[in-house]
Amino acid sequence: MKFKLIIFMALIMTTQANASAVLKLPPCVNSPNCVSSQANPLDERHYIAPFKISGTPAAAWLALRKAIQKQDRTTITHDTDTSLHATAVSLVFSFVDDVDIILDVNAGLIHIRSASRVGHSDFGVNRRRIEALRTQLRKANVVE
Repeated sequence: MKFKLIIFMALIMTTQANASAVLKLPPCVNSPNCVSSQANPLDERHYIAPFKISGTPAAAWLALRKAIQKQDRTTITHDTDTSLHATAVSLVFSFVDDVDIILDVNAGLIHIRSASRVGHSDFGVNRRRIEALRTQLRKANVVE
């Protein structure tokens, strides 16, 4: 657990001197229980399209935070102006999934990753979680 926290903290750190630096999400491992907008688009198992912002980045980020907070059994554990980490706990077995999100203002995108901490297959739960968020943000008219 400490190792994951250290990796996560390293991912979210940026310096003011290099404002154009793009944060990277952790890569998906070779199991189907992870989706990421920063995976290779040819990797159909892991790739999911990023959220393309249609309004202002600030409005999209605020709507995203609210949408995450409304998801059942999901807790935001870290939140900055450009990155967010949340955990989602499954109903039956209490499996924990990590949701990592990065706001890329320059590209007008929200990059997102959802991955199970344990097991091999998630039966599509992580992909459905991200698509549900996309649907909520589209209804709020902040992403395409």
